[in-house]
Amino acid sequence: MPKVFFTRQLERFLAVPTVEVAGATLGEALAQVFAANPALRSYVLDDQGALRQHVAVFVNGCPATDRKGLTDPVGADEEIYVFQALSGG
Repeated sequence: MPKVFFTRQLERFLAVPTVEVAGATLGEALAQVFAANPALRSYVLDDQGALRQHVAVFVNGCPATDRKGLTDPVGADEEIYVFQALSGG
């Protein structure tokens, strides 16, 4: 089963443990995460269901290519990393 990891920045707002989920696409995997932790959805996805502008997701080390439909394939043993981009100056 794919594993989903979250960066520590999100831990300031809510619990985001690493989880193993079912799903053949990024969207299916994230849906499993959000079913267990509904508050997390608004930190990762916008109101249209797309990845937020300042969120980066990597599937097995490669950036997600479908930021709107979340159709990137996810293999059974792959790792998904969800990052909140930081800005400053």
